[in-house]
Amino acid sequence: MFVDQVNVTLRAGKGGNGCVSFRREKGVPRGGPDGGRGGHGGSIYIASDDSLDSLAYYRFHPLNKAPRGSHGQGGNRQGKKGEDLVLRVPVGTVARNKDEPEILYDFLRSDEKYLAARGGKGGRGNASFATPTYQAPREWEAGQPGEERELTLELKLIADVGLLGFPNVGKSTLISKISAAKPVIADYPFTTLIPHLGVVDVDEFKSFVVADIPGLIEGAHLGHGLGIKFLKHVERTKALAHLIDVSPFSGRNPRDDYQTVLKELEAFNPSLMKRPQILVANKIDLLGDERKKLQDVKNLAREEKLPFFAISAKTGKGMKDLVISMAKIVDLEKEKTR
Repeated sequence: MFVDQVNVTLRAGKGGNGCVSFRREKGVPRGGPDGGRGGHGGSIYIASDDSLDSLAYYRFHPLNKAPRGSHGQGGNRQGKKGEDLVLRVPVGTVARNKDEPEILYDFLRSDEKYLAARGGKGGRGNASFATPTYQAPREWEAGQPGEERELTLELKLIADVGLLGFPNVGKSTLISKISAAKPVIADYPFTTLIPHLGVVDVDEFKSFVVADIPGLIEGAHLGHGLGIKFLKHVERTKALAHLIDVSPFSGRNPRDDYQTVLKELEAFNPSLMKRPQILVANKIDLLGDERKKLQDVKNLAREEKLPFFAISAKTGKGMKDLVISMAKIVDLEKEKTR
């Protein structure tokens, strides 16, 4: 099950109480205080793990508690510290306070660790209160409570190229042809209900990651269709490829579709408009003699000054040139980042 956003409650462990105790030993009538302090409560850490690809575990485990510290004991024995709890999340997860936009931590690499809730300190026992003039204290401290926080964990897939377009333009077919990803493919809207990642091998030493983003429609940034649920997965991509259905059977206007997707991207996150973009006309195998839509998309690419490719994801025509172009753009963006 693919889950990309969850709310979790974290409760760090409470510190153990300090102990009131006096040394009782034959031949030592006034042994003095020997009450130990309580152990610290366990803390909660969030750590990234590249073997995970979903936040599904936290859908069924929204409350996560770390163990408390043990109480102090006589003989100056300190209570045992509560064991720390480590919550593992996929690489690409963002942690923030619930209902707040500020990011607390962004897990961009594997094995990163963030202290999400600190355990409470153990209380002092009466041995800690003894002084030369106050030799039989009975004071002690209760353990401090651990931190409690409500966080939102949000997974944003990390891909180099994001495939955009209306439902049924051929994104799933394209990613299934150029990578080993196996999304559901069928002739009805919203076939793809979860994003898919695929690794595209350009040659023996070079590859890049493509994300098939579920179909966008007008009003997606407001939650229409599959809506904002999947727009966030576009945010980490280095380049965007717009797929447009130019077959005579779609009944859609290529320019309107392109402009609609652009408006949704800009409304969701204006910085996405600065990403390199490619315009891809798909389903040319169905054109026959009717090529008005194909020419219209060519003209649109010229006007927008975008790289243009005409392909058939079903037959593979034009795919090699498209993959090479994607790889070059990804390399250029990585070089800029470095």
